[in-house]
Amino acid sequence: MSRIGNKEIGLPEKVNVSVDDASVVTVEGPKGKLQWELPKGISVSQEETGVKVARSSEERRVRALHGTARSLIANMVTGVSEGFVRELEIQGVGFRAAVKGKFLDLSLGFSHPVEHPIPDDLTVTVEENTKIKVEGIDKQRVGQFASDVRAYYPPEPYKGKGVRYKGEYVRRKEGKSVK
Repeated sequence: MSRIGNKEIGLPEKVNVSVDDASVVTVEGPKGKLQWELPKGISVSQEETGVKVARSSEERRVRALHGTARSLIANMVTGVSEGFVRELEIQGVGFRAAVKGKFLDLSLGFSHPVEHPIPDDLTVTVEENTKIKVEGIDKQRVGQFASDVRAYYPPEPYKGKGVRYKGEYVRRKEGKSVK
């Protein structure tokens, strides 16, 4: 029994979900269009109020994918209707960010600036040189881009400098005590 997989996905206005013969789910909305190939054993049916995800057998692999498929389709519906946002903060003296064309230019205290390419389906904005905002319709792509940027200089526990998610708590450590 999958509690998440059995829940119906509510569809907002102006959002259409369709499944073609090759079992590819297409979700279209005001912000764009997303596609995802359904795994074998999972089917999607249109109800009057939303979309229902069902499984064809009680096989272990199919049971495991039931809730996952429902969550991924629900995230696609949210993405094309509202979109996803991930915010990053940069802390440190002289640390800054800027968008230059198709690249996010990061100055993180290295001997060279770090240039990270921005994918076409994402929108990246920088405010006050230290706040990075990543927006897009695909939750996985937004999160992966934010994670890649954070990986260049994760927050360190002694001074707290580095790239962190907005609201992320960094556990601080005390330095060595001199005798």
